[in-house]
Amino acid sequence: MKMTPKVRKILSNYESDNPGTKANLARILMQGRLGGTGRLVILPVDQGFEHGPARSFAPNPAAYDPHYHYQLAIDAGLSAFASPLGMLEAGADSFAGQIPTILKVNSSNSLASAKDQAITGSVGDALKLGCSAIGFTIYPGSEYCFEMMEEIRELAEEAKSVGLAVVIWSYPRGGGLSKEGETAIDITAYAAHMAALLGAHIIKVKPPTAHLEQPEAKKVYEKEKIPVGTLAQRISHVVQSCFNGRRIVVFSGGAAKDLNGILEEVRGLRDGGANGSIIGRNTFQRPREEALNMLDQIIRIYRGEE
Repeated sequence: MKMTPKVRKILSNYESDNPGTKANLARILMQGRLGGTGRLVILPVDQGFEHGPARSFAPNPAAYDPHYHYQLAIDAGLSAFASPLGMLEAGADSFAGQIPTILKVNSSNSLASAKDQAITGSVGDALKLGCSAIGFTIYPGSEYCFEMMEEIRELAEEAKSVGLAVVIWSYPRGGGLSKEGETAIDITAYAAHMAALLGAHIIKVKPPTAHLEQPEAKKVYEKEKIPVGTLAQRISHVVQSCFNGRRIVVFSGGAAKDLNGILEEVRGLRDGGANGSIIGRNTFQRPREEALNMLDQIIRIYRGEE
């Protein structure tokens, strides 16, 4: 694996990390069709935990099989595949070494009302499965947010000590946040910054809207004339909030949408300086060939070819 100057520059931003962790970050950054560009497209499949099997996989029944997702990520030339313990275990031997994997070590479910997640995997599990990173969700604003932050602090310390990278999903919800506020630009930037402060190597947030949720933050945005009118401007601000671009920031695909909506959003992400997309339901709920075609177009956009 020959490392590009772009990837070397990104790795240089992680000044405290050991060679093992940097090597695992490099594996993700050098993998697939975007390898070496500093851009990423990751396939996350944790929706079975979050929403249940039928809601997740019935639109494309082949996706009930964990091997389907491994093969899709490999054939599409993606950067990594992220999933909870059981799904990674189901294909760990068949696909060993073919694509970097990220073990999602906490999960929620739609049967519970608490805005919290259970620890469902360990650093030991990630090492056993040959993963490059662990993934963890925090809910800034939730009544459980401080507990979740303490959990990832401990897990991140352990992961980094054995050379694994850390990915944090930072999804604001609960507390006094309105539904619209969960993706407001001030809240999204705040959530991304929290993930950076917690030591994440890769930060995942949702694409923000132009809504401003917090009155005190709104005053600052207006006084300082922070531009948030276009998606690209909002993405640029979120990236700026992650140590002025010193941390890798990727954005979720969110709820199902049509192809033109997805591609238009990806162009905004690219133009705003995002490192890439981590896109699940909008990928695996489509028939395989349709999903491969969509991922091809997304990769071409990030490569500047469309």
